[in-house]
This record gives sequence, C-alpha cells and structure tokens, in this order.
Amino acid sequence: MSSSMRKKVQKKCKIRGYTLELDAIDEILSFESEFSNDSALDDPVDILLDLLATQPIKDKETVHRIATRILGADAAINETPDGDGDDVIRASDLLIIDAFKVPKFRYDPIKKVFYKHTGSLPMHGDAFSKAALYKDRFLLLSQMLSRHKDFSKPAFDSELSDFGRCEISPIQSLIGQTGRRWVMGLISQLEDGHFYLEDLSASVMAMPELIKARVEVQSNQKHEIIIFLDNIYKITAGFFVENTIVVAEGEMLLEGVFQVFNCGFPPLEGRDKSLQFLAGHDSFGSGTLTEQETLRLAKLEREAVNGNAVILSDIWLDNEEAMGKLERVLDAFENEDFVPCLFVLMGNFCSHPCNLGFHSFSNLRSQFGKLGQMIAAHPRLKEGSCFLFIPGPDDAGPSTVLPRPSLPKYLREELQNHIPNAIFSSNPCRMKFGSQEVVFFRQDLLYRMRRSCLMPPSTEETTDDFEHLVATITHQCHLCPLPLIVQPIIWNYDHSLYLYPTPHTIVLGDRSEQKAFKYTGITCFNPGSFSSDGAFVVYRPDNQEVELSSL
Repeated sequence: MSSSMRKKVQKKCKIRGYTLELDAIDEILSFESEFSNDSALDDPVDILLDLLATQPIKDKETVHRIATRILGADAAINETPDGDGDDVIRASDLLIIDAFKVPKFRYDPIKKVFYKHTGSLPMHGDAFSKAALYKDRFLLLSQMLSRHKDFSKPAFDSELSDFGRCEISPIQSLIGQTGRRWVMGLISQLEDGHFYLEDLSASVMAMPELIKARVEVQSNQKHEIIIFLDNIYKITAGFFVENTIVVAEGEMLLEGVFQVFNCGFPPLEGRDKSLQFLAGHDSFGSGTLTEQETLRLAKLEREAVNGNAVILSDIWLDNEEAMGKLERVLDAFENEDFVPCLFVLMGNFCSHPCNLGFHSFSNLRSQFGKLGQMIAAHPRLKEGSCFLFIPGPDDAGPSTVLPRPSLPKYLREELQNHIPNAIFSSNPCRMKFGSQEVVFFRQDLLYRMRRSCLMPPSTEETTDDFEHLVATITHQCHLCPLPLIVQPIIWNYDHSLYLYPTPHTIVLGDRSEQKAFKYTGITCFNPGSFSSDGAFVVYRPDNQEVELSSL
C-alpha cells in the first residue's frame, strides 16, 4: 500500500476529528484496496468514515464490521440481472405490518434513550395504561423539542448563545416568575367547560372561549393555572383540539394573569435525525434490513416496471353502480402492459354501517365472494398483483375503537377461495414497499377534526383544511390526536398510531374531497370516495408520485 494513500486516509480522519490507532488505519487501507475504479460507490473510504461517526468506539473491530457491511452492499448493487424477472416487484417484496404487531418503544427521560417494551400488552388496560398513553405522547414530543435548535439549552451560557433561543419552562415554575416564558403542555378538559394545559409538573386551566387568560394559583399541591388567550394571540397552522400538545409563549402579569402571545404545535423533526437518535431500534415493525437488502430494494424500486400501487377507498359491495365502477378499473389495468404490483382496497365495504342494527352479514359475505370472482376474472391481475384489504370505520368488527382488527374471517372466506393471496390487515396498518415506509389509515378524520377544533385554524399559512390536517398529525406524531371520548383508542396500543420517525408516505382514506399534499418531505394524500365520486389514486413509491384519478 502506497504511503500517499495512507497519508490521504490520515488526512480524512484528521478533518473529521478522528484519532485512530495504526491497526484501524491498516484496516481502512485494506478495505479501500477491495474496490475497483468502476465500483458503484463513489468514494468508499468517505462512506466508511461517515458511518464510523455514529459509533462510540472507533477501533479496528468497529472499522472491520462497517467495512464488511459496505462490501456486502456493494456486491448487491453490482449484481447483474439474470433475466428471470428481477425488475418486477413481487408480493415477497411487500411487507404488511398489522397494527397489533407494531413493537412498542418508550422514552426514558433520565437516560435519554428509547427502550423496547418487553411485557405483555393486554387489550383491556388498567388505569395506569391510560395515564401512560398521555405521558408517552408528551415525552415523545418533548424529546424532539429538546433537540431543536431554537428550544435546546446551550452547553455554555453566553449572551450570544441565548439569542433567538426559547427555553421551555415547566408550568409549575411559572409561579412567581416575570417576563415571557415558553411552556409545553397537553390540552385536556378535566372539568366540564374548563380546558387545561398539562405537563408532567402541573396543569393549566383555560376557559372554553379561548380569548383571554387568567392565572390562579391554588394552595394545594397541584398547581392549577387558568389561561386565556389574548385578542392579539397568534397560532400556527393545524387544528387545535383537545388532547393535542402545544407550545405556548406567554407572560405572567402581576395580577396573576398569564397572557399568551403565540401558540403552536411542537416543531417537526426530520426523519433522518429521528432514525439516528433511535440508534438502530425498529419502531416501524418491518425489521432491520441489511445494507445488501436495502440497496437491492432501492434499485428494484427505480427499475421495476410494475412499481405502481392503486389505492381505492369506500368500496360498497352492496352498490351495483360502485361494483360496475370497480370492474371498469380492473379492466383498464388488466389491459396495461404491466399490471400494478399492489391494489389497496379500503372500507367502508358496505353503504350502511355494520352496527348492532345490521342483520345482513350473510349477504355481505356473499358480496365479498362476488368481489373475489370479479378479481379472478382478470387473470393477469390475479397472478401479478397483490390485493390488500383494510377495514373502514363503519365495517364489521368488535367495536369502533382504534386500532381496528382486520375484517372477520366469516366475511372474507369466500373471497379467499378465489384470491388465496389476498391480505387482510388492520386499520391503521403499515407497509414496507421496497425501501419506502407507507402508513394507511381509513377514517373520516377531516370532518371530525373540524368539529372538535377549539378555535378557527390560522389562515396565514394556508386556508386548505387538508393541509391543516396533515400539519396536525405530523407535528403531533400521531394519526388520530382526537379526544378519547370522540375516538376511543386501545390504551396499550396507542403506539401503533405513532408517526415517529415520520414515514415516507401517509395515506388518509377519507370521504372528503380527493387531495394530495407534500409536507416537509412527507407525501400525504386522500384517495377520495370511490363509490361516491369514482375517485382513486395511482401511486409510485420510488419517486413518491401521486396521480389523482377518477372515472
């Protein structure tokens, strides 16, 4: 190995602030010699050193472990197709994660790390489970806020370091303080007609009209601070409903009044930064892929000829007109040069709610059988496409609580006789589409969020309600931040509705108008109601392209 190459590696290490032993340098030089000039990697040494930055110990063994992973990934990229259809996405390349299989992680505010919950998760939780639901949501957003450049506390205090920073104060510390303070809390209604802002130290009570605020400190151990927003307050985009977590700036006045000037949702953290902080934990539930598999899937996404996914919501099987529309869609894709790799059919699957007053389950079962016959009549779709079924809010099931399990076996048996590879999953459910993470959620969320909104949404950033909805769920890192009295959630499975780290794509099946919106790199869209409007979406994950379609 030439001395010039050794000096080059040592210079790169010095630029990054590394102090490596000679045996670690020799390992890097041995790694570099494995690559030819036509390697798919631009500069393998730079890639290795960048990955080394995430390791606490930088010795020969660590360098060797990273080098082995990169060599395997490079081999996967340089594999040449053997002509047996490697440019086609198969069902094995799609991983569907049921909501009840999503791993649960909790944040430890003392150690400042996430740890996996290893105990059982009973369906019927105790009172502690309900309290933990709110605490876990608060800690999830709090740990993100603590890393934000505008809210993080500087390591060294100075006049320049304090400029432009907004340090979060516990609500309990507002007592006796003067000047403006920033607080973070969850909006809740602990008493009828009285809204509270709570953190882990105290609670803040706000009047329902949310126009002015007054603070009263009680002499008991629990401090209750009554807040009113002033007429000149400013809010960010989104729907401020009960159970959402907000960051508010205000000032404690001499007469015991906390005057709020600004109120908004906690800032959103980038996906890459969240993944780095998770330190390898798989919170999505898809398992940890090797570099070889990740690069193979990414390459397959780019080159696949059948990489489209067709997404439809509201497939009313008891409506002849809706079934006629569906057959037209299937006919059209059957005659394409390459059939889509995935069809996602979201409920509701009946035009009438399947509640206690519904007595036609046998008819619904036979209608699912007819749907199976319709799909089987398109042999190219049956063989080359995967069909995913997600229940809607009014479909048959044990209750309306979230997450909802998959459709009952009784209803789907006849369909599976015709389409054995059909997949029935929960609502919501997650999917690993190649290297892309996609979340599906069927709920009439926009209407319910607007009804539960405590104040009119801000019109400064946008006037579009769907954009307000997207801003709400992404900043809350939760698919359904509605009050539990409006939308019940299984306490021990609230984590299955988390959006942390943020996925690449969020599909919000809603009966409202068809919409698509890209927010801070996250693709969000509503395919619309197929039975009512004939609307559906064709989605290509490799470039996150959304094609709004209709009949």
